[in-house]
Amino acid sequence: MDLYSRKQRWKLVLAAVAMLLVGASLWYSSRIVDDIRAEERRKVKLWAEAVQNRAELVNYTERLFERLREEERKKVQLFADAMQRLGRADDTDFSFYLRVVQDNTTVPVVIVDAKREVKFHRNLDSTVVNHPERLRVLVDSMAAQRPAIEIAVHANQKQYLYYTDSKVFTELQEVMDGIISSFISETVMSTAAVPVIYTDSTRTRILETANIEEEILADTTALRAQLAAMEKANAPIAIDLPGKGRNYIYYEESLVIKQLRYFPYVQLAILALFLLVAYALFSVFRNAEQNQVWVGMAKETAHQLGTPLSSLMAWIELLKDQGVDPSSVNEMRKDVDRLEVITERFSKIGSAPDLAPEKLYHTLRATVLYLRPRLPSRARIEVSTPADTELQVPLNRPLFSWVLENLIRNAIDAMEGEGSITIEIIPEGDHVHVDVTDTGKGIPAAQHKTVFQPGFTTKKRGWGLGLSLTKRIIEQYHGGRIVVKKSAPGKGTTFRISLKS
Repeated sequence: MDLYSRKQRWKLVLAAVAMLLVGASLWYSSRIVDDIRAEERRKVKLWAEAVQNRAELVNYTERLFERLREEERKKVQLFADAMQRLGRADDTDFSFYLRVVQDNTTVPVVIVDAKREVKFHRNLDSTVVNHPERLRVLVDSMAAQRPAIEIAVHANQKQYLYYTDSKVFTELQEVMDGIISSFISETVMSTAAVPVIYTDSTRTRILETANIEEEILADTTALRAQLAAMEKANAPIAIDLPGKGRNYIYYEESLVIKQLRYFPYVQLAILALFLLVAYALFSVFRNAEQNQVWVGMAKETAHQLGTPLSSLMAWIELLKDQGVDPSSVNEMRKDVDRLEVITERFSKIGSAPDLAPEKLYHTLRATVLYLRPRLPSRARIEVSTPADTELQVPLNRPLFSWVLENLIRNAIDAMEGEGSITIEIIPEGDHVHVDVTDTGKGIPAAQHKTVFQPGFTTKKRGWGLGLSLTKRIIEQYHGGRIVVKKSAPGKGTTFRISLKS
């Protein structure tokens, strides 16, 4: 198994382990959140029951007050009857009626005649009794609250009894109002650990809120949406309060539960971002180290080739002087020249190469003419003649020829020494494309990008560096691009090189 395949397998294994850990973390976090949610719902349920019970207590207290109010009304009626009996001349025993009148020590009472002149009063404040104007205002106030009780006196004369709630009852009513207010502010709002909205019977007018964001309260549309979401989450609690009618309490899960629900995803996102940044940094350092290894190896290779090249050139001159067949000597010289070109290629790795305008068609033909005699006899290679054979492109000729050689030799291996290779020049705008097409066994679609990775190879003895070096020369040194234009198993492959013209 080649290095690239092993790396891919390890990536898949690590990805599977990472997904397993992420899944386990999300499951465990979800379980914790569910437990907390269940506990909160239990507490909210207890809170809702407490609200209901307290509301019932408030209503019970109000019923007691109603009974007290009714008792006072009866007491006033009895007081009026007693005053009426006292006015009759035929009844000589007034002890009972006097006791009824005297026993009224709490309910403020005023008796007036037809002209609204005060004839009798009881349980009034001294500050009112000693000021006729205040007394008249009090009578008007009593008349506005309740209708007068008529008292028949002599003949057709009548008097009118007005009364108001006793001071004790008024104080109790104030206490009742305080109970209702504290019920809303303390029982409903302050003790709620969750967002709460308290509305009137129309469910549109907001009376009180707790744990609701200010932005939502300031936006009518958002507030309406919040009420709808709360109603969907939990049925509103309906309560009946004295003097307020039926009100509704809306509530939902607390903000903490919502944050806990999304916290694992946020945590994983932050962790993923950290790992991504760390991976990017390590990749940069690793690539820098690889580049140093590439440069060092290339320059050392160029240095090592220099000495035998000098010796070979001397030997060629010696053979020429000894009268060896000139054609053989010329072929040897071509190979030595080729070695010099290869040495120059390696020496340029790692340094910015000089680009010069070169005639692209002639450069391609020169490379093909050198390779053609050295390729298998059953492998055919042609360069299609373009419309403009003098088209110039900025190139480093030795390095670009190296790219072309790598592509041709890979095509020969893919065709197993038999087939055809076609090189075509296609101008397009300010770019020019060079398509190298073979009739080999093709490349699976999944490997169209990975063929350029260092270490990727399908050969038993390959190192997987040829296409990687080709990509480096085209993209880093020439500012171009190389891709697998099209390929399929059994249908050949087309590599496209794109350069700026």
